[in-house]
Parts: sequence; C-alpha cells; structure tokens
Amino acid sequence: MEAVKRGYMPKDTVEFGPKATSKLNAAAQELAFLLDRGYDTKSASTFVGNHHLLSERQRLALARMTSPHAALEERERKRLREVPESLVLDGFNTIITLEVALSGSLLLGGMDGTIRDLAGLRGSYRIVDKTVRAVELLLGRMEALGVKDALFYLDKQVSNSGRLRALLLDKAAERSVQVQVELHPSVDGVLSRMENVVTTDAIILGKCGSWYNLNRELIEEAVPEAWVFRLNGRSVKK
Repeated sequence: MEAVKRGYMPKDTVEFGPKATSKLNAAAQELAFLLDRGYDTKSASTFVGNHHLLSERQRLALARMTSPHAALEERERKRLREVPESLVLDGFNTIITLEVALSGSLLLGGMDGTIRDLAGLRGSYRIVDKTVRAVELLLGRMEALGVKDALFYLDKQVSNSGRLRALLLDKAAERSVQVQVELHPSVDGVLSRMENVVTTDAIILGKCGSWYNLNRELIEEAVPEAWVFRLNGRSVKK
C-alpha cells in the first residue's frame, strides 16, 4: 500500500512553527474575546485573520482550537472522567485524526482539551498505509480500558465508507470489544442526540448528552511523538 502522510501540508512547518506561535496566540486571545461577546465564528475569524494577516489554514486552525468560555464550560461539564462500558464513535472523525498523528502531520490542541486535525473529509476518503495501524490502536485501547461494546457511525455518502466498515469489523474479530458499524446519511445528527460519544466535532460536543476524550488519551499514550500545536492561552483542564 502506498505510503501517505495524511493531513500533510509543506507550509505547516512555517505557518505553525516557532516564529508564528506568538502571532497565533495573540490572534486566539482576540478571537476568544469576540466569541465571548456573541460574535459568530466565521465573521470573528475573518476579522482577526485579516488583522494578523493569517493564511486560510491558520484561520481554520484558530477556529477549530478556539471556543467561547460558555461552550468550554458546557463541554467540560459533559465530559466523562471514567470510560463507560459502551461507546458510540464518530468513525471518520476519530480514525482520520489518528492517521494524521501517525503521519507526523499537524494536529491542534483545542481549548476544550481535544486534539483535532485539519485534514478534512470533503466527501472522499481512501484507506492508506496508516489506516490499519490507527484501527488497531483504537480497538486495542478500548479493549485495555475495558470497553465492552462500541458502535461506530460512518458517513454513508463518503467514498470507501464500506471498505472502512469491513476493515473495522475484520480487526474487531480479534478483540474482546463487541463492535458494530453503521453507515448513516447524517452521522452528526445521530451523535448529537446520544450519550458516551467519542468525537472532536465541536457541534456534536455542544449537543450530545456526554462524551469521552478518547482521541487525546490514545494519541498521548500511543503516539507521544505526534505534532500537536497548542495555544498558551486559556484552556480547559485535561
């Protein structure tokens, strides 16, 4: 299988390197200030991005890392401290982030304590050389935590969702975790109404009943060399 660095962009080493850190931190503080005062993310990100002459990728990163204080507090309130026996996973969201971590590509430490990526899905997905390892790490971690059953939701309209479903079920057969995988046309809508959710999607985190921060735990444990860009400003505790 062809080696692919999921989420890799050559300019990231400069745009998220040491010289850009102070500018991005200042921009994040300003963006958080505006969000706390009711400005929507798009307009606030545009205003702050223009002021600091940020690239489109830097603006997107800021929007994914930064949240208003009320949203941070609500997500923290719903965050599960102990892993439940049953988990419901945002499949592509979780696996792609792990692929990016294994690729050594840019990851973002959110103010809410999550670790997100900038890879994006945009309707297409293909299994790469990092996919099998990501699935094995994910299933192995759930098994070690004592998770008894896991329900993965994959976006039905995304290409190769059926192949990823088959891979998940195949690898799960070797584990004690009982795995189900559903292809659904509206994964965000379904997960937003559920408990024990594993995702880093801000919209889902704002609506679901409870969530477990499995991605961060797994990346810090199994991929400690992962490149995670973090802000120095306000954040919610681990």
